[in-house]
Amino acid sequence: MSPIPRRSLLKAAAVAGAAAQFSRALGSRDATAAPGAGSSGDGPVTLDWLEDGGLGAAPGSTVGVPWPKGVHRDDQTFALTDADGRAVPVQSWPLAHWPDGSLKWTAHAVSSGTGKLTLTTGTPAAPRKKITVDRRGGTIDVSTGVITARIAQSGATLVESVTRGSTEIARNGRLVLLRQPEYEDGDQATVRTERFDGTVDEVTVEQTGPVRAVVRVDGTHRKGRRGLLPFSLRLYFYAGADSFRMVHTVTYDGKQEPGRASGDFVRGLGVRFTVPLRDESYDRHIRIGGEGTGLLREAVKGITGLRRDPGAAVQAAQFAGEKLPDPATWDQRVTTRLQYIPEWGDYTLSQLSADGFTLRKRTRKGYGWIGAGGGRRASGFGYVGGAGGGLSFGLRDFWEKHPAQLDIRDAHTDAAEVTLWLWSPEAQPMDLRFYHDGMGQDTFPEQLEGLNITYEDYEPGFGTPHGIARTSELLFWANGSTPSAEELARQVEAVRVLPQLAAPPGQLIGAGVFGRGLFAAPDRSTPAKARIEDHLDFLFTYYKDQVEQRRWYGFWDYGDIMHTYDTARHQWRYDVGGYAWDNSELSPDLWLWYAYLRSGRADIFRFAEAMTRHTGEVDVYHLGKWAGLGTRHGVQHFADSAKQQRIANTTYRRYYYFLTGDERVGDLMHAHVDSDETFLVLDPLRKIRTEPYTPDRHALSVGFGTDWSGLVSAWLTEWERRGPKWEKAKARVLSTMETIAAQPNGFVQGTGLYDLDTGRFAIAEEPVVGVSHLSAVFGLNELCAELIDLVDMPAFNEAYYDYCRYFNATKAEQAARYGSDFGSLILFQGHSRLDAYAAVQTGDEELARRAWEKFYGSDGYRESAPWRTEKVTGPTALVAGSEAAWVSTNDTALYGLAAIENLALLGDRMP
Repeated sequence: MSPIPRRSLLKAAAVAGAAAQFSRALGSRDATAAPGAGSSGDGPVTLDWLEDGGLGAAPGSTVGVPWPKGVHRDDQTFALTDADGRAVPVQSWPLAHWPDGSLKWTAHAVSSGTGKLTLTTGTPAAPRKKITVDRRGGTIDVSTGVITARIAQSGATLVESVTRGSTEIARNGRLVLLRQPEYEDGDQATVRTERFDGTVDEVTVEQTGPVRAVVRVDGTHRKGRRGLLPFSLRLYFYAGADSFRMVHTVTYDGKQEPGRASGDFVRGLGVRFTVPLRDESYDRHIRIGGEGTGLLREAVKGITGLRRDPGAAVQAAQFAGEKLPDPATWDQRVTTRLQYIPEWGDYTLSQLSADGFTLRKRTRKGYGWIGAGGGRRASGFGYVGGAGGGLSFGLRDFWEKHPAQLDIRDAHTDAAEVTLWLWSPEAQPMDLRFYHDGMGQDTFPEQLEGLNITYEDYEPGFGTPHGIARTSELLFWANGSTPSAEELARQVEAVRVLPQLAAPPGQLIGAGVFGRGLFAAPDRSTPAKARIEDHLDFLFTYYKDQVEQRRWYGFWDYGDIMHTYDTARHQWRYDVGGYAWDNSELSPDLWLWYAYLRSGRADIFRFAEAMTRHTGEVDVYHLGKWAGLGTRHGVQHFADSAKQQRIANTTYRRYYYFLTGDERVGDLMHAHVDSDETFLVLDPLRKIRTEPYTPDRHALSVGFGTDWSGLVSAWLTEWERRGPKWEKAKARVLSTMETIAAQPNGFVQGTGLYDLDTGRFAIAEEPVVGVSHLSAVFGLNELCAELIDLVDMPAFNEAYYDYCRYFNATKAEQAARYGSDFGSLILFQGHSRLDAYAAVQTGDEELARRAWEKFYGSDGYRESAPWRTEKVTGPTALVAGSEAAWVSTNDTALYGLAAIENLALLGDRMP
């Protein structure tokens, strides 16, 4: 491959022509079209549910749909029909725009519908029962046409009441936090707790219907003047629904010092409602979810199993949850002795691990608990009420994010209390202290030595949880009476797997979003392609199985995977520094979302969804001096001292946001628009920098790889979303692209001095070679593909193509082009996708050949790898299962992305 002089830039037209000619030579349609796309993506779109069953008992669903550039104006309206051509009410709004102002992504909310739905342009049908939102003094009333929720705008009550018609089903919805100031391990420890109540600071109505309304509530938990753990939650209401959804986020701002027993230890974190009860105690029903759709189905005062029989019909009615006939019609041997039958007012289901729950009950406070059963994995669902109405409630990912708990209290009185515990008060306190004492690593040289043995980048004071967050999802139904067993099962299913409407892969591919042409539908048309597809399936299945086998579950852990395997112990290196939790290292999030975009597979979506919820919240700081930065992989998600942009990368959140319209993920992306300010606070290269450097507002050292890719993804997303700072974000995108391209060596320069006020990099006076194997593996290729498609800037294009040309080139070729080679590099297989992208963009056949050469014959996974698992059992392993000792998450993420992108770009040019 002959070197191309830096300043002899190809004109845009010449590049496009060469690319088109090259693409035709490969047998594809056009370099600017998405390979594998079934249509242009601008016609009617058939939407379907990720899993069978449609909406079920869920209140509604929102789906994001992409559109090709220039197809729809900003004011375009949309209509929805079902398989029989009947109009389905839909509420639509823009999620993102192309630079020309046309719609790029739209969101569509539905509150009804089963089976496939067809989205077209047109006038949307209005729901028969519309959402209404009314402000009344200090409250906001949201009505779905079936239920009305009164939301407080201040105080310790979030939801004052939930009514159905004239009947109050629930009231006094509130948040509760139990703080334990001491963590004592001794066998004579005295446990003391304090209760903090969630207090509302601000309420914002974000949507008002007609199909969907959204109310955001922000505040903090308070006890007296002390505030602890700020929260942000949203309440979602859909037209005609008897239920609503809550997305609840809490941010940890407490203090826990390693080596000390005093601190802010969370003993319980929950959402609580009061449920009025009007029926006789034998007509009050308790339902608690067990495994699958299993239920405990009892009454507060049971009349089954007694020594005297009230009658088979009466017993059957109570078990079914129906109002019983007048006791005067029963066998009087029962009726005259009703006062001697106990009333069971309290129930608790606790899930303290992923492998077991226990259920118990008692008559009332002060009396003994009686075991009521147990099992492995509870659904997180419950109900309390009677013939006059009742509340169903559920916590999603209940056992996956253990320790969790459901409580029903005082069901024998005129008002029961329901608490969904996100952190069970029966578990050990939430212990977020750093896990070791530093082992004498007080200086940078000592810390680098530690890095060389455990791969942990330790620094005193950096292993803090202050500012990490966690999001949970809850569902509530206001029932007019005790639901039937069939309806309860539908509610349980909605809690276990929240129904999600989805756009088809053909639309996702054809619209040209997320890097035009970088992913295409799975293709098994040749043996070589089929093998790669098999390998991709193998890797995903293996990680899905490892989550279960290795129990990668828990409140702070669920959604992440491990980094590296320990072949000697037949165990992932969960306790070895930077080899433990992965924290998005080398972009497994990106691999999973690309795998979903091309396939539409529900299991991949759910896996990626859990990862997005985790990595965007737990691995990133949302408060304090490191807000906007994420933490490198480690034994604890917050432990490593490398706090960097590459982990907080907005790239990993964008997919879930645009596919679902999820507002919480939207918050996370908005929050990173100004994260360039973090470079004033912390120098990511402080331990290895040799030249003098002091962070300065007008001369911040920012890398063009992992740093800039994290920054530009936030700016690009804010720009296309038309967020509050979109004009500033757009300017940052364009100015940094321009000044990277203007560097003497473009991307190969490595770093530049960034001015926070102008958003520009200073142009270096001398060319420097500063290439890292990490620069392009945190979403840079995918972002640059989007930017090149969106922005007409030939100099930037050529600067990036040059980087693609030379990373995998020989050292001699590198030196001939840049005056020196790039040094010792790795991750060539992952970088083969850069070869493939540049090959198609420039028409370079040598790059196309090299893409497959590096994919098949460099580092990473080889065709000669086993591509299978081996069984492991005791005493070798803790739990019987399987292992693929040759698999590592770095290689998996890079192989996955390279395979997907190379197949899409050069699938017809395989050796």
